[in-house]
Amino acid sequence: MGHHHDHGKPNYGKAFAIGIGLNTLYVIIEAFYGLKIGSSALVADAGHNASDVISLVLAWGALWLSTRNPSRRFTYGMRRSTIMASLINGILIIVAAGFILWDAIQKFQNPVAIPGKKVLIVAAIGLVVNTGTALMFMKGQKDDLNVRGAFLHMAADALVTLGVLIGGIILMYTDAYWIDPVLGMVIVGVIVWSAWGLLSDSVELVLDAVPKDIDYDKVETFLKEVEGVEEVHDLHIWALSTSEAALTVHLVMPEGQDDQFIYDLRNHLHDRFGIEHVTVQIENEFEDEEYRRCVHS
Repeated sequence: MGHHHDHGKPNYGKAFAIGIGLNTLYVIIEAFYGLKIGSSALVADAGHNASDVISLVLAWGALWLSTRNPSRRFTYGMRRSTIMASLINGILIIVAAGFILWDAIQKFQNPVAIPGKKVLIVAAIGLVVNTGTALMFMKGQKDDLNVRGAFLHMAADALVTLGVLIGGIILMYTDAYWIDPVLGMVIVGVIVWSAWGLLSDSVELVLDAVPKDIDYDKVETFLKEVEGVEEVHDLHIWALSTSEAALTVHLVMPEGQDDQFIYDLRNHLHDRFGIEHVTVQIENEFEDEEYRRCVHS
């Protein structure tokens, strides 16, 4: 018998709309001035920001799809689209970091003289835009991997832009043109480090791994300690989306149970472990010895 909890989740539609609008405008400004003054740093950063605008669109679209009602074909709805978006976002961050690294290496080998003041002004605008957008997703990134992907993108953008800004300040007072590519390489390391967790978490969820915030052993122990349960088998826990988990389990209970037991067990699993969708099969006995050998070997 299956059950699930319906509860209100934060709606980040407004945050995504504002973030996409502001960042699109900034990409146009940054690319224009980057090409005008011949700054490869600004052009590269504009490209990085453009990839993040695409990522924000993906994340927003996935968030919208996740609210669609289940259908006869998509019986769980489209919640897993948020996991797919997180995976794509993680890949995009790594790819964007690769382009930034390549640009930094090229500039390190062939330094380019650029006007530091103009770089500083454009980067300062970008820092405000990226930081403000990241802050809109900061709270939600703890509970939703998809929102976390949006937060990491904008936080990474803010770091990149900060590096460009620092480079602009240095270039205003010195001819140390090598500082720009060095900062770029450092920033790439920070971006890859922050994105790796998102990417690995997304891959695990795509492969139906138990969500990291749920302890499989504790859930199993809890079920075994429920009064009347003699054996627990076929326990599966996986992610329906980046913020919802599901569980199916067979409980061997010789005395049987009624619907109230299922209802109460569902509530306990939700309140203690945060599992949204629970399906429980009650059995009077279980005599599949081959299964036991496979599971406990």
